[in-house]
Amino acid sequence: MAEALDNIAEYTVSELSAELKRTVEDRFGYVRVRGEISGFRGPHSSGHCYFSLKDETARIDAVVWRGVAQKLRFPPEEGMEVVVSGRLTTYPNRSSYQIVIDTLEPAGVGALMALLEERKRKLAAEGLFDEARKRPIPYLPSVIGVVTSPTGAVIRDILHRLADRFPRHVLVWPVRVQGETSAREVTDAIRGFNALTPGGAIPRPDTLIVARGGGSVEELWSFNEEIVVRAVVDSAIPVIAAVGHETDWTLIDLAADRRAPTPTAAAEMAVPVRAELIATVDDLALRMARARLRYFSERRNALRSAARALPRPNEVLALPRQRFDMAAGRLGQALRSNTHVHGVRFARAAARLTPAALGQSLRREAARIADLAVRARRAMPRHISEQGRRLEACGKLLHSLGYENVLKRGFALVRDSAGEVLRSAAAVAPGAALEIRFADGRIAATADSSPPEREKHRAKPRPPAKTGSQGSLF
Repeated sequence: MAEALDNIAEYTVSELSAELKRTVEDRFGYVRVRGEISGFRGPHSSGHCYFSLKDETARIDAVVWRGVAQKLRFPPEEGMEVVVSGRLTTYPNRSSYQIVIDTLEPAGVGALMALLEERKRKLAAEGLFDEARKRPIPYLPSVIGVVTSPTGAVIRDILHRLADRFPRHVLVWPVRVQGETSAREVTDAIRGFNALTPGGAIPRPDTLIVARGGGSVEELWSFNEEIVVRAVVDSAIPVIAAVGHETDWTLIDLAADRRAPTPTAAAEMAVPVRAELIATVDDLALRMARARLRYFSERRNALRSAARALPRPNEVLALPRQRFDMAAGRLGQALRSNTHVHGVRFARAAARLTPAALGQSLRREAARIADLAVRARRAMPRHISEQGRRLEACGKLLHSLGYENVLKRGFALVRDSAGEVLRSAAAVAPGAALEIRFADGRIAATADSSPPEREKHRAKPRPPAKTGSQGSLF
């Protein structure tokens, strides 16, 4: 027995570890394993990820090298149930075996939905889905940017719908809408459109449409990626999300400024119907023309009403004309009387004139005229100032006694059906139609009865005089 044991090959520890490594790798070169991620604390400083996969009874170490970790569609998370593919190998330093993961996917739709809900709660807590931060879509954008696959029905549906409603300039940024690189391409497209310079050689869009046709949760997963959601939130251009069919929801739908149930509906949200817009403008123009005519008609009627309230020219000139006629009738006699008075005065003055008296009189008169001229020059400015103040006072009085100002003080103007001004109650017949004008408008009225007779003023009886001890004298 001892001789048999002596014939067994002798290995060093390193040789045995290497032999085990070759055996494991040859037997399990590439495997697919399902389990729950455990012990994951985030990527190592080197970029590699270390954790374990476990089920109810066993555990296996796992590692994801940095280059593979950067390409994973679903980064590992603690507690996630996953299906991984990779190579089984050993780690000689600890005499343990591990799986080097090449691909990692959630295990089934349930795991995907759990991951989606967790990510949704996280982003919602940051306020990325708040309605307050969402902006209105421009009513009529000049340029529309579309992020979608350049092939397929989606881009054709969008272009066809835009051409039917209101043709616009469309820029298409081609991307993959599913697969490992899809999320990064969509993110780069959104950021690329935002990086365009307004007015540059390539015009910057006024609205973005991110669109994709329907599909399963896995096929639409690119639009649930955090980098895509953050790109939509950071976009300075309003975004319309049109991913999947009406019943499909992704995180980009919650982050976008508007969510469209289909790509065709997104095109309808982006532009109005050109024919309807033209009809609306024509209707507004017609309404504006009618309003203008109605306004001028109302102003014309108001002017005519104000003109009817003014006195007639004959009434204004009647009194001055009468005074003029009376003055003209007295003018002849007044001229004759004036001439006679001045003739008498002239004769008396002529009788007193002698050469010496005339010279003295002329000197006195010249001195008097010079004095009067000096006084006149001094008095003229005062006279002009005084007359200006009187004229200003008369103007203010005239303004305060004007027709409209009188009405503003609470008075009213009453006219009969012929438009004549009524100045007394006796001129109003019972049942007569009246027009009463106030400061703020006019009303129609009808006289109910003749003016009541005024009670005659009766003198109050004189109280008897108080009598004293001497009695009354009357």
